[in-house]
Amino acid sequence: MGTTLHATNSSESQVSEFILLGFPGIHEWQHWFSLPMALLYLVALSANLLILITIYREPGLHQPMYQFLGILAAVDIGLATTSMPKILAILWFDAKAISLPECFAQIYAIHSFMCMESGIFLCMAVDRYVAICYPLQYPSIVTEAFVIKATLSMLLRNGLLTIPVPVLAAQRQYCSRNEIDHCLCSNLGVTSLACDDITVNKFYQLALAWFVVGSDMILVFASYALIIRTVLRLNSIEAISKALSTCSSHLILILFYYTAIILVSVTHLAGRKVPLIPVLLNVLHIVIPPSLNPMVYALRTQELRVGFQRVFNLSEFTSRKPTDYI
Repeated sequence: MGTTLHATNSSESQVSEFILLGFPGIHEWQHWFSLPMALLYLVALSANLLILITIYREPGLHQPMYQFLGILAAVDIGLATTSMPKILAILWFDAKAISLPECFAQIYAIHSFMCMESGIFLCMAVDRYVAICYPLQYPSIVTEAFVIKATLSMLLRNGLLTIPVPVLAAQRQYCSRNEIDHCLCSNLGVTSLACDDITVNKFYQLALAWFVVGSDMILVFASYALIIRTVLRLNSIEAISKALSTCSSHLILILFYYTAIILVSVTHLAGRKVPLIPVLLNVLHIVIPPSLNPMVYALRTQELRVGFQRVFNLSEFTSRKPTDYI
């Protein structure tokens, strides 16, 4: 009888929704963040859609480097859309309530897209490694089938490995507190409200970060170390400049992406003293890379700029075709 009564009381006290309070410490004037957030989201959507349309409609861009860029643009749209509409709803309409299933779905989507972005960066690094270190074998190695297999493997890896994150969060008991001092449902932010032990949640979060993002980061930088070593062995300055120019855009985005991840991780450890900083960095890390990625590629990749001109008639039509990478 006592056990049954305890189970009933536990079930009755289980919260039915979470309340996302927004940016901690500045709730009174956080609505001023809505304009830059909305602009960043609009830029992320429009710029990545522009990339996708241009690559789809321009036959000269139907090559592995730009196919991976198109996949990255689709991932960026998904990443920004998982959280920005809810953040803007909080800032504009004070719509702070979110149901438990919606919250756990957001946790899954954010983790999946962030891991997917890391995986695509790895695929792009391998593409550049083969193109520069093995230029003669490049056409036979990096084929359309390679792009499809690499993309599917990233989808399966990230889609399956991130499933336990929301599943473990959903198994916790949320019996009293339901207010999250955040703009979105972060895994640790949600599970910190649980009444029972969350050691397994923290362990899997850490293991996922090291196994997926950490291994991707190591392989990416290893690829670029080999690329730099190969480039420095070239005798022609022109060849060195051409080889580096094919990697510069990608390397800029990689450095920004992984530096931001490290900053978010470090500031999260100090979040108890200044909770606004990790929350703000977490939100910016979700919306800034999708806004920045297409801009960097558009500014630094001549073939893509020519594709924009042809597809959207932004300047006088030119018959110049995109050149090969190598």
